[in-house]
Amino acid sequence: MKMETFESFDGTRLALHRTGEGRPLVLLHGLFSSAEMNWIKWGHAQLIAERGYEVLMLDFRVHGESEAPHDKAAYPKNVLVRDVAALIEHLAIEDYDLGGFSLGARTALHAVAHGVIHPARLIVGGMGTAGLGEWEKRSAYFKRVIDEFENIPRGDPAYFSMQFLKSQGVDRIAARMLLDTMPDLDLAKLANITIPALVVCGDEDRDNGSAEELAQLLPDATYVEVPGTHMGSVTKPDLGQAMADWLGNPA
Repeated sequence: MKMETFESFDGTRLALHRTGEGRPLVLLHGLFSSAEMNWIKWGHAQLIAERGYEVLMLDFRVHGESEAPHDKAAYPKNVLVRDVAALIEHLAIEDYDLGGFSLGARTALHAVAHGVIHPARLIVGGMGTAGLGEWEKRSAYFKRVIDEFENIPRGDPAYFSMQFLKSQGVDRIAARMLLDTMPDLDLAKLANITIPALVVCGDEDRDNGSAEELAQLLPDATYVEVPGTHMGSVTKPDLGQAMADWLGNPA
């Protein structure tokens, strides 16, 4: 596993983790997580790399080893889509596959639906229609976690989220600004995503609405369920196995 940094479109330094050799697969992690927490720790990246892929894992700004600027100018609308575009430009790749989990899946769908980037295939993990079209509700939940951070009592549904943010060392000032950069995606735009797609979701995961409904809205999607809740599914080997099996061995 190698880690390097590069400058995004505005000079913010972002971390990139690499493993394996072969066809490029870019992976994007979930909200307040990291490449380490979603892809590396549980063996998913290694499993896919063994199939003949170079797995390229970004840490979004405010996440993992990337910078978390406090300047409001560092958080324009859809900033994470712009960061992914900057990554693709940095890598200078044209023929590649793209995958994301939760926020990473949401960001990938925005980027591809709007023609910002052009992967050959797309993996959408832990994401449903509500996570795309009703982001304001999800954002409000996390703003409350940030604003009431030390005062959330045990037993409150937000307590677990608060503990997760604490465990990941999330910069709450930067995180709150980031939450305001993510617009809803018009579900009609999903018709623009004509490349082959895998929609994979935990069988107990309802955090972002219906993943099955999302798969039905994509022109060329395969839907696969794996065991687990939203947070739990990413810790089980089934997620990486489903991704590796769908990708297959590169030609």
